[in-house]
Amino acid sequence: MKKNIIVGFAAILLLSACKNDKKVLDALADYNNSMEQKGYHFGEKLILPNEVTDEAESISISFGDKETSSLTIDPAFFTLGDNPVTFNIKTKGGETLTQDATINVFAKNPEEKMSYKVVAEYPHDPKNFVQGFQVEGNTVYESDGQNGSSQILKYTLGTTTPLASTKQPQEDFSEGSTIVGDKVYQLTWQSKKGYIYDKNTLKLLSEFAYPNVLGEGWGLTYDGKNLIASDGSKLLYFLDPSNPSKLVKHIAVAGSAQAYDQLNELEYHNGFIYANVWQQPVILKINPQTGEVVGTFDFTDIAKQNTKGSDDVLNGIAFKGDNMLVTGKNWPKIYEVAIK
Repeated sequence: MKKNIIVGFAAILLLSACKNDKKVLDALADYNNSMEQKGYHFGEKLILPNEVTDEAESISISFGDKETSSLTIDPAFFTLGDNPVTFNIKTKGGETLTQDATINVFAKNPEEKMSYKVVAEYPHDPKNFVQGFQVEGNTVYESDGQNGSSQILKYTLGTTTPLASTKQPQEDFSEGSTIVGDKVYQLTWQSKKGYIYDKNTLKLLSEFAYPNVLGEGWGLTYDGKNLIASDGSKLLYFLDPSNPSKLVKHIAVAGSAQAYDQLNELEYHNGFIYANVWQQPVILKINPQTGEVVGTFDFTDIAKQNTKGSDDVLNGIAFKGDNMLVTGKNWPKIYEVAIK
């Protein structure tokens, strides 16, 4: 009889502990769900519910192979945008509980809605599936995609006749490009390599492999020191132009209420990175030190005039003085806009 009483008491304790564990995990899940859209800012602290902290002997957050017991949004662990994490809770009853979650970190200041005025229009060859786009003087350098028709070319703004061009192999889908001194660098989408050309003749000089962290090639620009590449994620990768296979650093991109990914064609101008968002009529103005989106351009009206299908979208940013040039994939026009 005594043995049965002890077993019954143990079962009650186990049942009680299970209920407490479920209560902790449910409270943590409710909290994380409520904060996922609201997000956090760097320096803020996670204020976990009492149902969690009262039962916890210790709490930590792990990020892959990193772990911290601080519940502060520290840039040493978190990036802007979405952060997949795991909460690890050691309860006072000796149990270890884990729960996966997403912690979103946003910029502190709202993005400025940038205004502009169209001041000129130029012809653009509608056969060109624009992936990379830049202007030097009055010469446009353009990288065009699609397997079998990928190329790098240059032409005088106001015309569509190439001054020089080089085709890529059938298997390559060309992507972003940028000018560095007397060379033009060009990415490919999924070939895991880029090309370097002589700027004057567009003769192929060499090729380079991507650093392993760069999954695909999307956009490319140059800030005077480093190449900056995008791969369709929320990240921008800074590469050494003397050895583009070497990663210098990366930053994540987010605004004050949302993370931005699908970052495509890039342009660096006067201390900021400008980025197209794939299949959106939007250009972002990004602080390259922090990844914060400080401004957005809405080109819906221009895009409506030129977008007939799913792929002929806004994609192409360059600067002519302080004015921005924009175009798109298979668009018949390039637009020069004055930023107000």
